[in-house]
Amino acid sequence: MSLQEAARYEGISPKAFQHPADRAATAALRSVPLMERVVKLLVDIGHERRLRQLLTGNAVQVSDRQVPGLWARHVQAASVLDVPFVPELFVTQTPLANGLTVGAKKPMVVLFSGLVKDYESSEVGAVVGHEMGHVLAEHNYYQTALQLLALLLGTANQFGPVAGIPMRAVYLVLLEWSRAAELSSDRASALVVGDPLVTCRMLMRMAGGAIDGMDLDAFLAQAARYEEEDDLFARWSRAWAEAYMTHPFAVRRARELTAWVADGSYDRVRSGNYVRRGQEPPVSAEMEGAIAHYRERFAHILDVTAGGVDKALRQLEDWLRPRRRRTGEDGTGGEDGTGAEG
Repeated sequence: MSLQEAARYEGISPKAFQHPADRAATAALRSVPLMERVVKLLVDIGHERRLRQLLTGNAVQVSDRQVPGLWARHVQAASVLDVPFVPELFVTQTPLANGLTVGAKKPMVVLFSGLVKDYESSEVGAVVGHEMGHVLAEHNYYQTALQLLALLLGTANQFGPVAGIPMRAVYLVLLEWSRAAELSSDRASALVVGDPLVTCRMLMRMAGGAIDGMDLDAFLAQAARYEEEDDLFARWSRAWAEAYMTHPFAVRRARELTAWVADGSYDRVRSGNYVRRGQEPPVSAEMEGAIAHYRERFAHILDVTAGGVDKALRQLEDWLRPRRRRTGEDGTGGEDGTGAEG
């Protein structure tokens, strides 16, 4: 689909493409006692400002004058999803095919040069659409906290066990949330490029590299075999490995996306039958059950890793409070900038 042929989903709500796991995990995350306060302290300690300075100083900011073709795709993605602003876009010299969205108060999209250089234009567009899905869904708030925790854990030894253990506990909870959020953004990617198979091909090539001879049908068959695996040890092993990843395995992502297409949801959105902002339906009884499931999972992670929800979050809150960036006279005022729903 060319830039001129792109559809535009006026007023589309992220609920229109939100994966049920994402919706439940996000609601559960917000319901965990003290979690919102801890995340706000994380994003308020100045990481976002430092990251913007690093990108401005050591990456290339894309614009209508700088890599204009890529900028046009980025602007197109914002238009397709009717995002009310176009976030800043940077390309960084990284020989991998990936992208990320960070910035709790002002989201920034970062693409790796390996993606822009080696992949087909439509595949780059699929990643750009994926990141724009994160922006519309306001995933960038928790993503920023996750990025900062990863940086802090890289130097956790200097903080001692009191800081390190609760940091790791909250990090594992946010990883669980992140994997659910990625499934929503894959759907956004398919809407932006106008073809779910392009997004699936992007997932295949990000898993295996930009090499000739790859066959999408074979990859989707591989995804089906993965989903149908009945060996309990194999399923446990891969679940354990995935627990430390920000993204689900590529084959699972492709499988989840094709299931969304198969049940007719993708075509309904394409035809204009989608939830609009301000018209989101109330939470269903089924979704309440899913939220409770994730709430229990998060509590279990915090309990096993750090000895309990309150203990982990209070220890991390006490450690973060004197280190955060001051936002008001009492240290808690100023701009909230959570990007979180009520």
